[in-house]
Amino acid sequence: MRKAVITGMGVVSPVGNDIDTFWASIKAGKSGLGPITRFDATEFDSRVAAEVKGFDPSLYMDRKDARKMALFTQFAVAAAVQAWKDAGLDGAAVDLERTAVMLGNGIGGIEIFEQSHAKLLESGPSRMLPLTVPMMIGNEAAGNIAIHFGIKGPVQTAVTACASGSDAIGQALDMIRAGRADVVVAGGTEAAISAFAVGSFCMLKALSTSYNDDPTKASRPFDAARDGFVIGEGAGVMIVESEEHAKARGARVIVELAGYGASCDAYHITAPEPSGAGGAKAISLALEDAGVAPNQVAYYNAHGTSTPMNDPIETRMVKAAFGDHAYAMKVSSTKSMTGHMIAAAGAVEAIVCALAIRDGFFPPTVNLDKPDEECDLDYVPNVGVSGPIEAAASGSLGFGGHNACLVLRKYR
Repeated sequence: MRKAVITGMGVVSPVGNDIDTFWASIKAGKSGLGPITRFDATEFDSRVAAEVKGFDPSLYMDRKDARKMALFTQFAVAAAVQAWKDAGLDGAAVDLERTAVMLGNGIGGIEIFEQSHAKLLESGPSRMLPLTVPMMIGNEAAGNIAIHFGIKGPVQTAVTACASGSDAIGQALDMIRAGRADVVVAGGTEAAISAFAVGSFCMLKALSTSYNDDPTKASRPFDAARDGFVIGEGAGVMIVESEEHAKARGARVIVELAGYGASCDAYHITAPEPSGAGGAKAISLALEDAGVAPNQVAYYNAHGTSTPMNDPIETRMVKAAFGDHAYAMKVSSTKSMTGHMIAAAGAVEAIVCALAIRDGFFPPTVNLDKPDEECDLDYVPNVGVSGPIEAAASGSLGFGGHNACLVLRKYR
């Protein structure tokens, strides 16, 4: 199998809209949570979100093009432009027919749906937004990335709810190994902080409702006082490249993308299987795929949603996959700072793992003041710590029972 490496990364997030700002915020334990500003949330049970701040699409694309894109697409194109530049591909002689896009998305341009549906009800079908369909549908982020760079290889979208970003990167790994592409622009994107989406999640009783007056405390994975997740948004994109191709063009390699595993609980449409067996299987498959023993993984970036149901099940999942080593390695949930970025979460958290390996730093789980008794691993509470990381894993769990895990390791 061809070895796959990561040569570039880009991010748009609640804690920074470039890699350096994002990583500095994560290392410092900075929260991106705050009151919802995208709409009037006064009547909503949950009024907290992790919104992207200060985003200017004109830094990455023509303003005219941006007006034809939903926000999730703008985020994706911006992160892809960052990653492309970071990989040194600007001006490089790249065979665009041997270049692919593999992007995860869960909800699509939901704000476009809301706006156009409102026009339909208020003024009739002739007043609907003309570009409703191409702005709303989930594959348009990948398509617009391809148009931006002229990419003519496979351009696809993974839709596995909150596992979408991880699955997209895993499928990029498979593309490289199979020889279907030399370069893959891979990651995830989401922008669903809207009245319809937040209201829908409120009806599921999935969101935090106890910290509306103290929003930075609302996402508290593994803490006894957690009460739900906080919706976030943004995009994470990386350039996944065959080692041979990267060497040939003299590229800087950040880390190796070593393994991918996926499974399905086949249990419940929204709840994970209580034993964590499905997620454990995905982790074990990823480790086997990478040729990495469980005790070689120093850091596990948890799905860690801060919901009463997820966190103890994921703890059981990690113990099942890693055995006694689960107590020796460090585990953290960066959703405590970024909120839950839905389809972008797995991609952004894979970027966290790459940076953690690069810098030898374990990011913290903030707001972890009193761990749940069922959550008894080392979650790096509140303050990150330095230490060598040879290999890291990132787990993602999605509605529908989707489980995905990525393994990254130092490049030798």
